[in-house]
Amino acid sequence: MKKILVVDDQPDNVFILQDRLENFGFEVITAYEGPTAIEKAKNNQPDLILLDVMMPGMSGFDVCKVLVEGEDTKLIPIILVTALTDAEDIKEGLQAGAYDYIKKPFNKIELLARINSALRFSETNKMLIDLEAAKTYAATIVTANHEIKQPLTLINLCTTAIKRELGKEEVSKEGIAKRIGFIEGANKEIISVLDKLSSIKKPTLTDYVNDMKMIDLDSEEK
Repeated sequence: MKKILVVDDQPDNVFILQDRLENFGFEVITAYEGPTAIEKAKNNQPDLILLDVMMPGMSGFDVCKVLVEGEDTKLIPIILVTALTDAEDIKEGLQAGAYDYIKKPFNKIELLARINSALRFSETNKMLIDLEAAKTYAATIVTANHEIKQPLTLINLCTTAIKRELGKEEVSKEGIAKRIGFIEGANKEIISVLDKLSSIKKPTLTDYVNDMKMIDLDSEEK
């Protein structure tokens, strides 16, 4: 069941919207002023917010700006519910980050149509984000495998050589020390690769082979 947060300072308006939305099959969360709306949006993570514009203290425009800039709420679509019909007011709402707006008074057919449109947009957006995350994960695996494979191979070769050397009657300390140096260098190289991967916040993907991607470890955008 989709959750919708209804925000309006007029209890009668909240009641009407809540009644209609519950009849449509939605779960409804309510708030009567801006700060409470922001808190409930963060805590309840609704699928959609119906936000009144004309509220005392903190206007719907201000609430909208806070929500679209919040890391936890920026992906929640917001529909402004407003009696303002001036083009500049509508423009201000859309510039604040609202997905859509509904003019008061509204009919239930228009209300449901705009809600469903916003929810479809939200679902599509989430799918794209999930797809991008999957691509980044795959690219991370490919990059780690490519960058770490060579130093791991060197470690295995040096370990084998050390074991062979220890099996001799006369052990070459110089030869063992040399191979230990190779192992230490390879270990530092692996740690460096892992540190670079963990420090990248916005990975830049580059082509590898067979349509596979790698993460550019030298990208400055971290």
